[in-house]
Amino acid sequence: MSAPNTAPVPAPQATPTASSPRGEVVLVTGMSGGGKSIAMHALEDAGFFCVDNLPPELLPQFLELERQRGWRRVAIAVDVRSAGSLPQLLQHIKTMRQEGVTLRSIFLDADDDTLLRRFSETRRPHPLRARQDEPQDGDLHRALQEAIALERELLTSLRMESTVIDSSQLRPAQLRGWLRDLVRVSGSSLTLVFESFAFKHGVPSDADFVFDVRVLPNPYYDRELRPFTGRDEPVAAYLEGQPEVRLMLSQIGAFIAQWLPNFAQDQRSYLTVAIGCTGGQHRSVYLVETLAKQFAFHGQVLKRHRELDAR
Repeated sequence: MSAPNTAPVPAPQATPTASSPRGEVVLVTGMSGGGKSIAMHALEDAGFFCVDNLPPELLPQFLELERQRGWRRVAIAVDVRSAGSLPQLLQHIKTMRQEGVTLRSIFLDADDDTLLRRFSETRRPHPLRARQDEPQDGDLHRALQEAIALERELLTSLRMESTVIDSSQLRPAQLRGWLRDLVRVSGSSLTLVFESFAFKHGVPSDADFVFDVRVLPNPYYDRELRPFTGRDEPVAAYLEGQPEVRLMLSQIGAFIAQWLPNFAQDQRSYLTVAIGCTGGQHRSVYLVETLAKQFAFHGQVLKRHRELDAR
């Protein structure tokens, strides 16, 4: 199938000022238990200078020191302990972007059940839970729920300014890989992300658009095709021969091509399109692979396979 007849989207270029040479900063934030420690270790391995929980009040001074020394690739972790300074942090983010600093704000999220399980397994206290009296198990569960709900409320505005990664179904190796992919692409234009997933494991909360392809013919019910995935030629050949699949690809591709320029003009950093089927192995994987090829003209395209990559 040919790619939609859409001209490449011009990348908006930030112009550094003379007093503030272009730098590269990754701001890592999100829910407690969402995977910030894993993210910071991954970024450190990728060559970033990492600073954990820098108070937002010190951010301008820190960046000025970086400017004077000629800039490093910097990753800064910020969590809910800095919530009182959140308006200041949001203003710093806006200022950095205006000054031409390449800034990626990454928000690591997870569903409530996953966060509750992670805190229960590690027995670590939530930063917003009162620590003076250790509650009983039932009270602890309720206290954690209340702390998580409060944290979501406090971080809502920061989440809206960030690229969201839902780590609920991700293994640590997957999260590290996704982060490495994000920081490899240029931060000066919109990055298009295609992600396959299984509905039986939940819809990714980081998706901007979700398409349900469970209505398409399922290779799983063919015994010869079942062991393969949507990346393999036998499954691809089978799906390419289905009129419904061709129609679905055409319509999804046309929708994205129609609206992609608008999202780019809106100064978005990432647009995540999630394609879901029952098991996340065949149909959704094939559509993600095919759409990624169709939109290769866009320049900055990432592929993710939530269930397939977890094997």
